[in-house]
Amino acid sequence: MDPIKAIVVDDEQLARRGLMLRLEASDKVKILAQCADGEQALQAIAEYQPELVFLDIQMPGLNGFDVIARLQADEMPMIIFVTAFDQYALDAFKVHAVDYLLKPIDDERLEEAIDRALAQRATRDAVNSKDKLMGMMMEMTGSSALEMENLLQQNPAEQYPDTLNIKDGSDIVRVNINDIEWVDAAGDYMCIHAGGQTHIMRKTMKELAGLLKPERFIRIHRSTI
Repeated sequence: MDPIKAIVVDDEQLARRGLMLRLEASDKVKILAQCADGEQALQAIAEYQPELVFLDIQMPGLNGFDVIARLQADEMPMIIFVTAFDQYALDAFKVHAVDYLLKPIDDERLEEAIDRALAQRATRDAVNSKDKLMGMMMEMTGSSALEMENLLQQNPAEQYPDTLNIKDGSDIVRVNINDIEWVDAAGDYMCIHAGGQTHIMRKTMKELAGLLKPERFIRIHRSTI
């Protein structure tokens, strides 16, 4: 797992240096910068775009909560508050802080806070990956977000058949899905090329795409799978 990118913000030099030394000894954290006040913190966050900020609360000028209030939602890193005062804990978790560490910081609590941040990053990355996949699938199939969610929630065994039943005059031809090489559209019909033969099926491209496993078939054009 890649180390989490972080900055340290504390107006007390000794406290800041002590935390820096402990974090630098960890292979779970990569320190990008250290800041002595809220204004420096805002500049460092804009410049380095850290994933995590170890943030003191009581500082001259902008305090820790002021820093958070000045950040835009799309640049908001995860926050671990580091303070000598426990009366701010409720406010800290109201702004969705990852953790709240009291000085002097216990090594075990520091490790726990870092692990919490890593777990939150993993969850966020999983959500982002799903969103990207959903976007790609929506673009390829022409489905809405709701339709894609419904497809993902279906039983995979029920979602994707092993064969297609294609009407050919008065007969029904069963085409093995694994034999399909490609599909192209011809007006209101789908031309299914499988096993050296072409089968004609009356179905929309969107409907047919929903029957084919995405790990095997991709819609590369509006009229081609």
